[in-house]
This record gives sequence, structure tokens and C-alpha cells, in this order.
Amino acid sequence: MKKMNVWLSTLGFLLVSSAASATQWQINNSESQINFISTKKVNIAEVHQFDKIAGSLSESGEFSVSIDLASVDTGVEIRDSRMKEFLFNIADFPKAVITAKLPPDEIKQLEVGQTKPLSVDGMLELHGQKKALTFEVLVTKVATNELLVVSAHPVILNADDYELAAGVEKLRDLAGLPNISHAVPVNFYLTLNTTN
Repeated sequence: MKKMNVWLSTLGFLLVSSAASATQWQINNSESQINFISTKKVNIAEVHQFDKIAGSLSESGEFSVSIDLASVDTGVEIRDSRMKEFLFNIADFPKAVITAKLPPDEIKQLEVGQTKPLSVDGMLELHGQKKALTFEVLVTKVATNELLVVSAHPVILNADDYELAAGVEKLRDLAGLPNISHAVPVNFYLTLNTTN
């Protein structure tokens, strides 16, 4: 019985040590940004962003990003309010969530100062809809405890794919515009730091 207790204690110590040594990366909101471009009147483009982003990258490569849609920042207060209410409908859909799988071995093998281009398959959940997307990203190991994940190319989202077309048209009508593009380019840079 004593040997069994010793064995169980040793096993428990090894499991706890393994969990503690696992590298967990967390998004640093103050040093990250997700922005999107809206186009109105055919050729007038404006850049907007979200101010609250959270997420993580696990040891096994599970990557997730949660975007607080109420933090949309277009630089115009009335436009922010209209987007929250009529486009995103934050009362029912407060967040957009991106999930993806990054190759864990390639992340672990990065040396400080090294950049790795990756093509990552993921999923975007927005306005109650889920769509598969492919993200072309550049992953840079800035320091032993810091990663930078940057979009190598914009991700083009179509409002129709997420049942946002009616919201876009409502915004167009409220602003008295002839048109607002339903195709929206999205770019991002995400800084992640280790939690141990």
C-alpha cells in the first residue's frame, strides 16, 4: 500500500509539472488590433477597428479570438451606435469568435526573431452564422515570451454570408448614402504573451 501511495504521488507530481510547463499564450489586448474597411459611394474607404479583443493559443495549437462587437470604433459616435444596434445587433450577438488550429510543432520550433508564413484553416462565428475561412498569416517570435500573429493578406468578408446585408442597407438608408459595399476587407495583428 505504501508503494502504491508513493507511485500515485509521483504520478500526480509528474502530471502537475507537465501541466505547469505547458506553454499557454494569451492575446495582449493593448498591443493587438483587428480592423476592417468599409467602402461607401463606390470609392470612399474608411478604416475602423475593435478596441476589445481576447483570446489564446494552447500548447496543442488551438487558437481562439473573441471580439467584443460593442467596442467597435469608427471615429464617429453616432455611426458606432448604429453599427452596434442595426448591423451587429449586439443585444443578441455581442461577440464574434474566430477559432483555428495552428501547427504546434512549427510554433515551438520558432527562434527569437524568426518569422513563419502559415496558411491556417479556421472558423468565424458572427451574427449567429458560422463560416469556414482560410487565414494567411505571418507568425513571428518577437521574444521568448512574445508572439506576433499578423494577417499576410486581408480576409474578405461578405455581409450576405453572415445575414448582415439588411443591417448594411439600414446603415446606408440612415446615412443617406447611395451605396455601401457588402464586401469588407479585414486585417489584424495580434500580440500574444506566455502566461508562465
